[in-house]
Amino acid sequence: MASAAAYLTDREGLDRLFAALRDEGRTLVGPRLADGAIVYDRLATTADLPVGWTDEQDAGQYRLRRRDDQALFGYVVGPQSWKKFLFPAETRLWRAERTDKGIEFLPTPIPEQRHAFIGVRPCELAAIGIQDRVFTGGPYVDERYASLRAGVFIVAVNCAEAAATCFCPSMDTGPRSRGGHDLALTELISDERHVFLVEPGSAAGEALLETLGFAPAEAHDRAESQAASARAAEQAGRSMPVEGLREALLTQPDSPLWDEIAERCLSCANCTLACPTCFCHTIEDSGDLSGDHAERWQRWDSCFTREFSYVHGGAIRPSSGSRYRQWLTHKLATWWDQFDSSGCVGCGRCITWCPVGIDITREAARFQATARKEPAT
Repeated sequence: MASAAAYLTDREGLDRLFAALRDEGRTLVGPRLADGAIVYDRLATTADLPVGWTDEQDAGQYRLRRRDDQALFGYVVGPQSWKKFLFPAETRLWRAERTDKGIEFLPTPIPEQRHAFIGVRPCELAAIGIQDRVFTGGPYVDERYASLRAGVFIVAVNCAEAAATCFCPSMDTGPRSRGGHDLALTELISDERHVFLVEPGSAAGEALLETLGFAPAEAHDRAESQAASARAAEQAGRSMPVEGLREALLTQPDSPLWDEIAERCLSCANCTLACPTCFCHTIEDSGDLSGDHAERWQRWDSCFTREFSYVHGGAIRPSSGSRYRQWLTHKLATWWDQFDSSGCVGCGRCITWCPVGIDITREAARFQATARKEPAT
C-alpha cells in the first residue's frame, strides 16, 4: 500500500523510531563504518550511523571522506547488500549423526528472525524484490528465505546524491523509492534545518507512525524531497543502454568482444559477490574421519568460478570469456525470460568493486553498438 501522507521529524525522532522498532522485538541493521567502508551491521541508535561521512566511487575505486555536514545517510552504497541477511553466505542445511539406532538426520531449524533494515536505497529495494521472485515467486519456494523475508520491516532512504558508478535512473529503479518499503525517508539538510521527510508505504508503517506523533509535512517539504531526488538522478554518473540490449547480447554469442573482455577479467567473482541480485550457490557435503558425523552446507558461489559449470567430467565454461558471457547475458538478457525483469538494478557495485575496473554499462554499450554495426565508443 502507498499513502499520500507525509511527516517530518528530526534526529531525535529517528531515535524514537529506532526504539519503537526494537520494542517490537526487531533487530536493527543498517549502515555503519567498519574496515574503511560503509557496511551493514547491527545498530542501536542514530549514533551508530556513518554521521558526517560520504563515499567516492568510480571504476575499481572506493574511498571514504568527511562531509562538511552531519548527514546520517550522506553516502551511496557500500560493498555489501541486504542479501547477506536474507540469503546468507553460508547456511548449514542439516547434519547427521550415527547412533546405536542408526543414522539420525537433524535438519537445521528454519530461522524465525525479525529484522528492521535501516537505510535501504531504492535500487536495493528493487534488488530485494528481484530476489523475492527468485526464491519465492515460482513453484518451488525457498522456505528459509521466505521465513527471513517475512520478518523484515524496511526503512528506505531516497537518494539525495549519486556516485559516478550509479545508473539506477536508466534501470528505472531509483533514485526514489517506488514501493516495497514500510517507511521511506528523505534527508533534508540546509543552513536552516536538518530534518527527515517520512512517508509510509505499508499498513505496518502507517501503524508505527501513529504511535510516534511526527508532525505532518508541508507542501514545501514534499517539494524539497522531490528536488533532492531529481538532483540525484542528474548526478548519476553512468547509464545502461537498455533499448535492444537483450537482442544485442543474445545474437552475438561468438563475438570477439567476449575474449577481449576476458583478457582484463580476473574471474575473481567480486562483481557477483557484491551484486545485490546474484544468487548462485553450491551445496557441499562434509564428514569426519570417524564416519559418525556429516553435514550439508549451502554456500555462495559464482558463475565466474570454473567449477560452477562442472558437469560429469568437466566444466562447460572453461574460459574466462565464456564465464563473462554467461554472467552478462544472464544478468541483462535471459533474466527477463526467467523472472520478467532485468537482473541489474543500477547500483554500480560491480563497477566499483572490480579490481580492474570493468564497467558493465560500457561493455553493454559495445555489444549494442556492434549489433547495430555502429562504431563502438
